[in-house]
Amino acid sequence: MERWMVIGFIIFLALVILIPAILLLWLYVHDVKQKEHSVLQNYPILGKMRYILEKMGPELRQYLFLNDQEGKPFNRKQFEFVMKAGKYNSSMMSFGAERNFENDGLYLVNDMFPAKKDELKIDQSPKVKTRLYEVNEENLFNRKESRKETEINPSYLRDDDTVILGEHTARHPFRLKGLIGQSAMSYGSLGDHAITAMSKGLGMAGGTWMNTGEGSVSPYHLKGNTDIIMQISPGLFGVRDKDGHFSWEEFKKQAETEQIKAFELKLAQGAKTRGGHVSGEKVTEEIAAIRKVEVGQEINSPNRFPGISNPEALLEFLNQLRDVSGKPVGMKIVAGDEKQVDLLIQSMAETDIVPDFITVDGGEGGTGASFYALAYSVGLPAFSAIPLVDEILKKYQLRNKTKIIASGKLLTPDKIAMALCLGADLINIARGFMISTGCIMAQVCHTNTCPVGVATTDPNLQKALNIEEKKYRVTNYLVTLRNDLFNLAAVAGLDSPTKFNREHLVYRSAFKDFSNWNNQQTFEYK
Repeated sequence: MERWMVIGFIIFLALVILIPAILLLWLYVHDVKQKEHSVLQNYPILGKMRYILEKMGPELRQYLFLNDQEGKPFNRKQFEFVMKAGKYNSSMMSFGAERNFENDGLYLVNDMFPAKKDELKIDQSPKVKTRLYEVNEENLFNRKESRKETEINPSYLRDDDTVILGEHTARHPFRLKGLIGQSAMSYGSLGDHAITAMSKGLGMAGGTWMNTGEGSVSPYHLKGNTDIIMQISPGLFGVRDKDGHFSWEEFKKQAETEQIKAFELKLAQGAKTRGGHVSGEKVTEEIAAIRKVEVGQEINSPNRFPGISNPEALLEFLNQLRDVSGKPVGMKIVAGDEKQVDLLIQSMAETDIVPDFITVDGGEGGTGASFYALAYSVGLPAFSAIPLVDEILKKYQLRNKTKIIASGKLLTPDKIAMALCLGADLINIARGFMISTGCIMAQVCHTNTCPVGVATTDPNLQKALNIEEKKYRVTNYLVTLRNDLFNLAAVAGLDSPTKFNREHLVYRSAFKDFSNWNNQQTFEYK
């Protein structure tokens, strides 16, 4: 018996020591012989720690090392706002803001005599049926929550403040009881679970819209019976024939869809001032049928519309679309500089063809896939582009003939209010709605490996996204934004957020010099 115990112990030691030793030796030899990584040649095995930490780096920074205000493209506080709004229909916080008030920045102006609640021009009917969470118990290792069905105030605009697209140009104008909608996100870039959850959530909230993105209208965009703005890109997806040419027949079919309230011609997108991109592994049979492309083939939309190389041709095409559909037609642009925007708007004045809306996407906007240089360095940011477009429209006396829809990192109510102050009429949000459906900002949208099932068409990964759960979070997030926007309007002394203007926004820079504080009678702003 003792003999077998000794033999067993020897075998155990062999397994514990010998096998790992052999594996380490194999790794050592492999690292020394490989020619790709210099650090592994000089420091076999140990050098692998560098690559392990490099791979884990984004998660380590996001969760452990970055403070609440440092994360990009959105910091922890912004992410937390969206999550709390989606779960609890609340944006409450305590103790104080973590903003660095010593730095330069924009601030909303508060009125000394704010508007009272009963003075607001707000429509709170019909109530929105939703589900909210309540925290029953919370400690370090345990958190208990319960969810209940309830009704919340929708915070709609009154009828006399309704924003109307195509009021004087389209046979079927688009009336909006809310200022916030979902920015362009295609089926294919996002999976069917995410698109469906957003559609249903927006439909329950009402007073909003859903932009299809350039991937055409999918059945999932229509699931929630929400209003749709169909985007048409240079790739002409959904309105093209088998050879890829624009098809008036296909366009008319789309125009006859009741849920489609307007069309948007995509000239550019903030994060990629070029045609869109979808990797081949995302192009399933269904997506190929919707877009009218080949299954499994990488999609790269052209940089501009075929046969259109000047503002006049673009506006003529837009006018034809509006005439045939009878519905509002706008365009999505990225502002490069004053000259480029001026040429476009001057052509509108000269041809008397004005789009029903102009979506101004900031260079800081998001995307499912782009190139580094385009995302980092091309196109003005939203807060520079919005007033630029607004001023040039006024210069040519066209401001009252169109609406500006702003987009680009506007996922919190304060940023939305600031965009409205700078000249926007409406607001598009994409990543805020992604976060409300579960996005954790893993930044792997282009790989089809989204770990929470949002930006992927992989059916196995999408199983984690529960549509019946996330649709309520979309509803709650949107309604929270609308409610907070009315609260900000009240603080500014306004009865409606439609009345924000430049007077309600100030830019304050840091104090000049504190070195002679005791000798100064006053201090100045730069």
